[in-house]
This record gives sequence, structure tokens and C-alpha cells, in this order.
Amino acid sequence: MEVYLAGYNVDTKVLEELQEKAGKRQDLTPEVLSAAYARISRDPRPINEIRDTTRSEVEKSRKSNSTIIFKMGHHSVAEHAVFNLDILGVSRLAMEELEKFRLCSYTEKSQRYITLDKDFVTPQGIKGTDLEQTFVNMIDEQNKAYFELFDKLKEHTFKKYPDLAKNPKKHNLLEGWAKEDARYITALATESQVGQTINARNLELLLRRFASNPLAEVKTLGKEIYKLIAEVAPSIVIFHEANDRDTKTYPELKELSSDIIKKPIKSVPPTQKVQLVEFTEDADTIIAASLLHTSSGLTYKQCKAIAKELTAQEQMDIFKTAWKNMQFYDSLLREFEYVNLTFDIVLSSACFGQLKRHRMSTITTQNYDPNLGITIPESIKEIGMQDYFKKIVDKTNQVYDEIKKQAPLAAPYILTNAHRKRVLIRANARELYHISRLREDTHAQWDIQNISKAMTSQAKEVMPLTFALVCGKDVYSQIYEGIYGQPPKVTEAVLPGSKNIK
Repeated sequence: MEVYLAGYNVDTKVLEELQEKAGKRQDLTPEVLSAAYARISRDPRPINEIRDTTRSEVEKSRKSNSTIIFKMGHHSVAEHAVFNLDILGVSRLAMEELEKFRLCSYTEKSQRYITLDKDFVTPQGIKGTDLEQTFVNMIDEQNKAYFELFDKLKEHTFKKYPDLAKNPKKHNLLEGWAKEDARYITALATESQVGQTINARNLELLLRRFASNPLAEVKTLGKEIYKLIAEVAPSIVIFHEANDRDTKTYPELKELSSDIIKKPIKSVPPTQKVQLVEFTEDADTIIAASLLHTSSGLTYKQCKAIAKELTAQEQMDIFKTAWKNMQFYDSLLREFEYVNLTFDIVLSSACFGQLKRHRMSTITTQNYDPNLGITIPESIKEIGMQDYFKKIVDKTNQVYDEIKKQAPLAAPYILTNAHRKRVLIRANARELYHISRLREDTHAQWDIQNISKAMTSQAKEVMPLTFALVCGKDVYSQIYEGIYGQPPKVTEAVLPGSKNIK
């Protein structure tokens, strides 16, 4: 057995310094890795030797990449090239488009932990028009409210939790709670920044979608990214222009839906924020059968027939065996992906910013809609600023309506983190467990905690065995002990340079 470290992420500043010392090199591109790995299936030489060749023949490697990706259709070789992007000065609204892509990694500036400044993006649709000053004035008023609310919430939070306030090490935590609630009054135009890691295949998809996106800000972001990538790796990002699939499909669906529905129906605030609208019938039996299937030589039909004849306790024994060796950080076995649940959720922009991170789910959304109402943090009510908050939102809605008449694509920028949208999310049981572990934990933000708890509560009603162990990671040991009569066995972890810890 031989293993070589073929490459790893290196900061571009380091690469520039190396070139300054050693001279400019042509092979400082991830294209050589794509080209080398693309040849593995037909070249008998060891991989490390193939890489040596591709590094010495960069132009030939680029032609090879283009041929394999474009003519032969093997796009997967582009996945071996990975890029790290620093993206700054992008609105919260545009950030939602950026973070739609499943197989990428993102770390975004958090409005929960960082005191916001007054930077915002003015949408191109109103720049230079009479609406621009109206927009800016409203943003200024929202930002003023943010700082006023933050000061009052900070004082309130320190008084509400005197034990924590006594400990200086907990002051950042208390301030964070104040910040995360004050931000509900800030606009989707507020600037943010994100670090993104993305492979070339997904980057190509991103660029194509951005080129087709109706938002000018998103189009511009795509062009800026492509400029940088085209200099480094032109052969593995090929289909990056706008296309009919991405440009026309949703507008045509919208037009058709209007014809089908005919009479306009106004959105109304929901009586229930989370509704389980579809789910796999007989899910407990299906998962029990799937676990039997993996652990036997029988067909799935045979396993399902056996599982159907089992009592609830006998089925539960299968689940308990599947869970017995799990720690709070372990994911469920893959068999739990065979059943699904679909939820129709109305939630705030602040909350959606966290739910959208669960990209292994299927998530589709409607536009932000002031008719769906707003989410006001309880702490705002506790400090007696609810009416003030509503006053700012009412004025925001007036500005939104004014902008929408002339520049509909620019209007959502003025809406706040408190404004809501409707989301349809489908998750398999394994993924819903992951959402629950992370979002029902007491350290999670209250808004997403409430949404997650509502999802799992309804899931338990239709799949009681499947979701018997679902919970936030903070109470995992307690729930586990309730099922097994003893807490989970804690495995030892070894940290570099330290003793074993439990």
C-alpha cells in the first residue's frame, strides 16, 4: 500500500510569495490534478507519476480537461479542483442565492455574534432614481433602531441573568443574545461576508445559475468570481453562461400557475408556522425492514413481510440495536434515509438563514411576503419595545410597496430579518435527526429551536419508533437513558498533545 498527499489548500498569498522567490510557474493551478486523475482509468502508470507529467505539460493538461469535460461529458473530473473564495460586501438577500448550492462549504459572518455596522447594498434597480433616497432613509432608520434595541436588550439581558452577568467570561454570551434579537429589525440589504470552498464542477453550476439570476447583484457576483477563476483554471469551468433552463423555467411556471389558479388569493399570516404535509406511510416498518435487509441475505420484500408481522416491541428491538453504540455526535445508519417527511413552514429571514444550511434536505422557497407577518423576539416585548419595533416594520412595508411598484426586484432588499417567507422542506429521517441534534440544542438560537421542535414533535406522531431517540445533543444522554435504562457509554477521545479525555 502507498499513499501520497497529492495537494491541499494553500493561501494565495503564500503562492504569490513562493513565485516571487522562485519565479513564476505555470503549474500553480488545480487543473493539473483534474487532468492527472482523469487519466487514471486509461494510463497504466502510478498516479504520482501521472501527476508529474501533468505538472510539466500544463497546456496539454488543459486541452485534456476540456476534451474530457466538454466532448466526453465526464464532468466529475472537475470535482478534483477546489477553490476557496473570500466574498465580501454581499447583501443578506444575495447570500441566500450563494448558499443554495449543496456540495459546497460556507462560513458566514454571523449577525448573532458581531455587532453590525451600517454597511448595506443599494440594489441597482433603484440607483440614481428618486427611490434611492427613500431606500437609504429607511435603512438609516432601521439601523438606528438596531443600535437602540441592542443597548436596551444588552442591559435587559444582564439583569435577567444575574448569575451569568457576575462572570466576565459570560459577558460575550449575554451580549450575543442581545445582538441576535436586535438584528431582527435590520434589512436584507445589510452587507455580509462569507468564506466559500467549492469544487470546479459546482462552481460551474453556480456561475451558470448566477448568470441566469434576475438579481443584478447576483449576476455581478458571478462575473467577478469567473474573472478570478478564468485566470487560474480556464479548462475546467466551461458551461458558465446563462441558459434557458435557469433563465426561463421558473418565470414560465409562475405564468402557468397564475393561469391555473386564476383568482388571486392573498397570503395570510399562518395559524401554524410548521405543518407536516406529507410523510412516508408505515415508516417504522420500512426502516425495520431496511435494517433487516442489510443484515441478512433476504430480499427487501421478504424483510418487509417479516417486519410487518413483528410487534411494536420487536420492531423497537431492531431500532435499539441500531442506536445502541451511538454517541450524540454520531449520525444514524443510512437505512434511516428510506423514509421522508415534508413540512410547509413559515419562518423569519433570521431563522431561514440557519435552516438553509441543512442542504442535504430538499428546500424550495417562495419570496418574502409582508402579508405573512413578522417574527418579533420575546425579548423585544419584555423591554416594552414591541410597538416601536412594529412602527419601524410598518414604515418598512410602506417603502417596500412604494419600491415594488417601480422596481419589484429591488423591493425585498428593504425587508427585515423579522419578515417571513414560506418554505417547503423535505427531509429523510436521518437528516431530520441531524437537524434536531443541532437546532434543538439549548445553545441554538431560539427561533430555529422552535421550528425544529415543531418539526420533530409532528414527526414523532407519525413515526413513533423511528423518532424515539430524536432530541438536541444537550439532552441526548437523558433520552438515551430513558430508552436503555443507562446512559450511553462514553468513548475516549485523544487530542493531539494532550492526555486522553472522556
